[in-house]
Amino acid sequence: MKWPVLWPSGLLALLIAALDTHWSPPASVHALTGTAPWSSGRKLAVREQVRDLWHHGYDQYMRLAFPLDELAPLSCTGRGPNWHNPADIATNDVAGNFSVTLVDALDTFVVLNDPPGFEDAVRKVIRWVSFDVNTKPQVFETTIRVLGGLLSGHIFAHKPGQPFHLPWYEGELLQLAYDLGTRLLPAFQTLTGLPYARINLRHGVPKGESVDTCTAGAGSLILEFGALSRLTGDDRFEKAAYKAFFALWNRRSDIGLVGNTINIFTGLWTHPEVNGIGAGIDSFYEYALKWYIMSGEVEFLDVWQDSYASVMRYARAPDGYWYRNVNIYSGDAQYGTVDSLSAFWPGLQVLGGDVENAVKSHLVYWNLWRGFAGLPEVWDMNYRQATSFQYPLRPEFVESTWYLYRATRDPFYLDVGERILSDITRRAKVDCGLTGISDLRTNARDDRMESFVLSETLKYLYLLFDEANPLHADDSHWVFTTEGHILTLDPSLLRPISPARRKFRRVENMQCPAYRPPILAYDPLPPSETSETYAHDWWDYETGLTGGVMWRADWDYARQLIGRVPTENETRWWDPEGWCVLPKHEPYSYDFVLSADGTVVPEDLHPSAEKLVPVADGYLVHNVTGIRVQIVSRLDGKGYDIAKLGPYAVKTGQKIYFNDSQLVLAPIPGKGAQGASTPSQRIPVVELRLYLDHVDPLFQLQELGMQDVITEAIVEAATAMFAGDPAPPSPSSDKPPLRFGHGDGDGVRVVRFPDNPLGCTPFHEKLDGEAVVVARGECTFLEKLVHAQRAGASGVVVLGDEDHHINPSADAQELAAAGPEINDVAIVVLRRADAELVLDMLDAAERHGFGEVKLVVEPWDAVPAEAEQAQPTRTRETKEGDTAREGKQEDVPRMLFLNNHPLINTRLLV
Repeated sequence: MKWPVLWPSGLLALLIAALDTHWSPPASVHALTGTAPWSSGRKLAVREQVRDLWHHGYDQYMRLAFPLDELAPLSCTGRGPNWHNPADIATNDVAGNFSVTLVDALDTFVVLNDPPGFEDAVRKVIRWVSFDVNTKPQVFETTIRVLGGLLSGHIFAHKPGQPFHLPWYEGELLQLAYDLGTRLLPAFQTLTGLPYARINLRHGVPKGESVDTCTAGAGSLILEFGALSRLTGDDRFEKAAYKAFFALWNRRSDIGLVGNTINIFTGLWTHPEVNGIGAGIDSFYEYALKWYIMSGEVEFLDVWQDSYASVMRYARAPDGYWYRNVNIYSGDAQYGTVDSLSAFWPGLQVLGGDVENAVKSHLVYWNLWRGFAGLPEVWDMNYRQATSFQYPLRPEFVESTWYLYRATRDPFYLDVGERILSDITRRAKVDCGLTGISDLRTNARDDRMESFVLSETLKYLYLLFDEANPLHADDSHWVFTTEGHILTLDPSLLRPISPARRKFRRVENMQCPAYRPPILAYDPLPPSETSETYAHDWWDYETGLTGGVMWRADWDYARQLIGRVPTENETRWWDPEGWCVLPKHEPYSYDFVLSADGTVVPEDLHPSAEKLVPVADGYLVHNVTGIRVQIVSRLDGKGYDIAKLGPYAVKTGQKIYFNDSQLVLAPIPGKGAQGASTPSQRIPVVELRLYLDHVDPLFQLQELGMQDVITEAIVEAATAMFAGDPAPPSPSSDKPPLRFGHGDGDGVRVVRFPDNPLGCTPFHEKLDGEAVVVARGECTFLEKLVHAQRAGASGVVVLGDEDHHINPSADAQELAAAGPEINDVAIVVLRRADAELVLDMLDAAERHGFGEVKLVVEPWDAVPAEAEQAQPTRTRETKEGDTAREGKQEDVPRMLFLNNHPLINTRLLV
């Protein structure tokens, strides 16, 4: 087996020793130190510690602070609005004199499986809470903390057949929510539909109220307001939140980015016009995705997909691990700071299906936490230092940890959760409750317990260790709001998509790809004598010894990125002969203008029907020249989709058909080291014949029980758009054929190397014109070919993992670096079924010692006419000099291919 070993890249960087504060726990209790396995008993024990900590905070609030809004845990009293200083928005935005902590914590009793506690809390809310108060809280904070808490409490108290149904309950919480929603509605009475940031619950919007609001504040109301409308039948609330949401989205920049703050009267973004994933914008993305999940309203899915693509293209840092604040018009980086609110992003990425990028971004916040035993409010990535050291026990990092554990089931995230629990308990637990930290360096404390500590932070931490929680088994369309409230809609309240829209969007597959843990080692020997199973494992590379997140080859990069000093427990894994991986990622999305021959052409801003027309299931392109397309990475890692085609947005499930004959007539260039173009008509697919060279014709396979042995096979292979052309030259050509597939007339020998199955590292063997078989993945097709060429091979056969043909490409700069020698070798790619067939043949030859497998590139004029009408399939066992096909398979449409990735939603008709 081959084991990857990590090299400490942090040794090559300037490290900030001050990060390991004296508040960090001793090394023996650091996560990842080889602690006991996470048995069911251990998880339950930690879960109960979280429960006890939650009750410590809640019970002290009820004893010392209720019915005031918040607990002051150092002075052991309650906190309400700052009546003496209306300008104290840090307090008054949240404290509206309506017992916010109690209302915010209602559905935490559901998570804790505490029906008696839930009933007691509901009774207290009904008795004590009123919104006829002369206070001016923030619309956003009041919506997410109070309105969301009331709605979630109502859903569980009202729904029969579950433990939290209250037989005596008559909708009082919903009545309170309706009253609150009605008092908030006047804030939306603006020309743009964007709400004022604050409103007096008794008197409405005061004169002189600020006309600036943030995107998150105005655009993160649809979950609560939409649920309120569906539950009451009054559509005013949903309409107001809907209008506000799209008032923001429709003002996005040309590159798809919304700003941070906006003037609610002019509708103009205010200085400095930046976009990011943190404070001021964060939950706008969250509510786009979650309202689609909850309601099925597809336009919100479109916003999520488009906004995510823009963020991943412009805000994501080049290394792919963190996210910058960028100018909304140019995409240029403005600030290099990361705030603690942005720690929600990995969790949202998991919910959106992008687990791989979620793992990366979470590692940055985890290393910050390890450096401070908490998460500082603001961290400067450029200077590797915090600029704001507060930690008010925010939930976002815990939330993302829970999402990642549910997606990966990696015990690493349990280690992270246990560390969070330990740090919060040691730093924030006081006699009268739980206190925020005003300075993580000194552990100076803030005399305030925010309501989200009970409604979110400890709720997510409890769920992390509660494997049997009913929420984990509920696959309905419930969601957590940005305040951690559980909202769902009864099927009777959902609005089905209209027939016209359903016909337009066709069938949409919203399944996310399953998480694949890193493979630590592969066994090159088959696990049994059954080659069929082994063959699939060998080329698909799905089996082997797997590891957790901490075994990733880029694990140490996140630590080095923020400059955290490695602990002794980390350095003991280092090896002077090990290696680490520097981040390298493909662009998530990009735009380009199409042309038939690859030349630069002006954009056609208004393509006519002669070029581009909508069809029943997508779009038909007759002429590609000048049409701008936006390419977006697929979350399943299988390539890209075209998301925008000229003036049209391409929806999930739609196809783009290309019927431009110039695409067929255009030459496929091969470029030398100097970039000189050598146009030639290249056949995109060639036919390969593979046969066992040294089998005696009189040898009787049937007598030996080897009826399944394949002695000869014919498969199709896609050619590359670079390097040598493997097809035989035409009879009129005086150019000799490549050695690949021709040799001395009987083909070339086929070889494979178990210690380098992907061909992504140099081959140690000296070859003499053989064709090397490698699996697809980990490096580019060009890199595979270069390694084989330098070892003396005549070409490469790539075992593909797609059911369609893939024609690899490379840009001029890469080809120049590879050198002109690659024009003497060739690379071809097999489809999945043909790859399995070739592996079966190679396994049989090795297992039974029949001799060598040879490869011949067949001239197309020797192919039967019917082969041109159907894709060839696997061949059966053949007898002497005889080949036979099992039959024709359904034609697999060809698709366009870009930068070594297929455009999955395209179909090539010509």
